[in-house]
Amino acid sequence: MRGPVELPPARTFGPLVRLALDEDIGPGDATTRLVVPEDRLGVGLVEARERLVVCGLPIARHVLEEVDSALEVEILASEGAMAEPGEPLVRVRGALHGILAGERTALNFLMRMCGVASTTRRFVAAVEGTGASIVDTRKTLPGWRALDKYATAVGGARNHRVGLFDGILLKDNHVAAAGGVSLAVKTACAAAPANLRVQVEVESEPQALEAVSAGADFLLLDNCTPEQVRGIAARLRGRALLEVSGGVTLKNVRDYAEAGVQRISIGALTHSAPAADVALELDGAKPPEPRGGAEPGATAPGGAGA
Repeated sequence: MRGPVELPPARTFGPLVRLALDEDIGPGDATTRLVVPEDRLGVGLVEARERLVVCGLPIARHVLEEVDSALEVEILASEGAMAEPGEPLVRVRGALHGILAGERTALNFLMRMCGVASTTRRFVAAVEGTGASIVDTRKTLPGWRALDKYATAVGGARNHRVGLFDGILLKDNHVAAAGGVSLAVKTACAAAPANLRVQVEVESEPQALEAVSAGADFLLLDNCTPEQVRGIAARLRGRALLEVSGGVTLKNVRDYAEAGVQRISIGALTHSAPAADVALELDGAKPPEPRGGAEPGATAPGGAGA
């Protein structure tokens, strides 16, 4: 594992938090104001309900403090740590109106961020010792780019380019529009800014050799089998940095890593990560007993409430 991952600046997620709160609270919490006295104080405890990688606690704190700046929010776990079921993550003290109004939104952020980090950690663990790095992609939830990439980094992956502005990747459509692999690579390399490396997507060994002959030293091997990757790596080892993408799963990721590539990019880290199960309980309150013979643990991630 690398050192601590730096939290994105608030300007990247502050508007998202406010949007999320606006869509949930609207003109006010209709339920809480009916049954909870406005001056009632309490303590809420956010806890893990499954084994997960902790991620997003500072964002949850930001959510709760955005609802009520007087709330005292105490973070009880470390970002990137492994939490077991029942382990406390956050304690919040203050007006129950604020705690209950911010509960769902805070948990929604934690569900996704812990889920992405946990999925990423499983892929990272699967390639441990091979020398290959797991890399994220731009297949993030719209508006969530900074937080999704933060979560993959917390899970142990390396961040790929943030957007179209900070990296050059010649994908199949660029190659087709430019007139072929060689022409696309030569044109891009000749005009690329000094601080931006040129990567080109290829789908076969002939394309990989053509790209390297044209000057590319960074290839994205897309939708190739581990056997194809092994052959390309044997031909181009030492001449190009190799990254695999497409069709990678937990079952085959180590096969790709052992085929001789340096990086494996996986869109599923962010577009298909299941939500982690986290919940908030008020101090002294117990979760309700399952109704209708429901099996233990059959509630939706993030607690039983909607």
